[in-house]
Amino acid sequence: MTPPTTTLFLLGGGGDLSARLLLPALGQLLTSQSERRVRLVGVGVEELTDAAWRAIVTTSFATVEAAGPAVEALLTSTTFRRADVTDTAALAELLSATEGTPALYFALPPAVTVQACAALEEVELPEGTVFALEKPFGTDSGSAAALNAQLARLVPENRVHRVDHFLGRSTVFNLLGFRFANRIFEPLWNAEHIERVDIVYDEQLGLEGRAGYYDRAGALVDMIQSHLLQVLAVFAMEPPATLDAADLRDAKGLVLRATRPWAGDPVASSSRARYTAGSVDDRAYPSYVDEEGVHPDRQTETLAEVTLEVNNWRWAGVPFTLRSGKALAARRREIVVRFKPANHIPIGFEGKTGPTVLRLFLAPDKMSLSININGPADPHDLERTTFEADFGPGQFSAYGEVLEGILDDDPALSVRGDTAEQSWRIVEPILAAWRANDVALDEYAAGSPGPDGWEPIGVLPQEREG
Repeated sequence: MTPPTTTLFLLGGGGDLSARLLLPALGQLLTSQSERRVRLVGVGVEELTDAAWRAIVTTSFATVEAAGPAVEALLTSTTFRRADVTDTAALAELLSATEGTPALYFALPPAVTVQACAALEEVELPEGTVFALEKPFGTDSGSAAALNAQLARLVPENRVHRVDHFLGRSTVFNLLGFRFANRIFEPLWNAEHIERVDIVYDEQLGLEGRAGYYDRAGALVDMIQSHLLQVLAVFAMEPPATLDAADLRDAKGLVLRATRPWAGDPVASSSRARYTAGSVDDRAYPSYVDEEGVHPDRQTETLAEVTLEVNNWRWAGVPFTLRSGKALAARRREIVVRFKPANHIPIGFEGKTGPTVLRLFLAPDKMSLSININGPADPHDLERTTFEADFGPGQFSAYGEVLEGILDDDPALSVRGDTAEQSWRIVEPILAAWRANDVALDEYAAGSPGPDGWEPIGVLPQEREG
């Protein structure tokens, strides 16, 4: 039986996202799944011949040593079309050449994606058409709702993949498997036993030439609104009946609808800062305001920290602090779960104790569990020890997992329309407070842990001293 063909239209195919991330991921996927048949059509404003485009694809595939019959079939058939993707006639002509099921990947600036979707409303789309859109999805809850309505006029919701490569299939399944397949953890996964949860994504990298996007977004929108809220939703969800798209997305949606700034106070529950000149691992960085393409008057933050509450029976009273920033001293990608202290330690025990702390690390995925145990000499002395384990790395890169979901028309790990709007709803009061300058814009030197006076999150006092 001949496997079905998908025609993948890569809108913005001549851009950096395609060459650096999407094409290598596609090569990796096709190498592993040799029976899959994909016809790739690059689309952009560049003047590229089919041969020049094929060379770009071949070079990207070589970075992951892509090979096999599916790879060879794609390289033989791939073409490039110069087209204005905001033009109805051009899009209709593109789609008329579809073989099998079309999948449109919008590797485009958000404003161009909106214009392209508007043009597609005048095009008769082939049966089964799938859309894939990169973040940011809208600029606020209103624009996200408008884009959702526009997409609903084009294709069913389950054929819209709002891409979140940050939270790939292996990471989601690692989190769910760890929690739900171990009776020792699931009964403790609530406010009765957990004191606080910190989700941290600190980067050592700076702006890296992304001023055009980043200076308008900032750390809160770039990472917390679009990515870390999805991590929170997976961590805090109720047990889904299955791992199917409907159950997973419903469970995430319930969490986000219950989430708001801590105590409903966006000022007291948020902090922001931006980096000044400094160095990270001997690499010098200028002040953010001196980076090329930055407009200092925008007051863009490069470090954001917000504390949220999930107002339901499981999590009422537990603070969830989400933090992400650039040009920081250390790279941290982790969920830190601090359990409440033991109710009673018998008199007679001495030594160094602390709460049980579970760390779930992201990319690479692994875990550690820090507990109190008796020391090796005097059994009255307690000390800390840590157990560690690695999770499975997954078969594909993050974008490989994204593309697999798109090509299989499985939206389980994509962001559903209503949750995209909820993510904006959660952060909008904070953004409004920042625009009104109700929250000070602090500063920190590049290569430092953050601004002086900020309380470190996800780190116990004894760990700071050590």
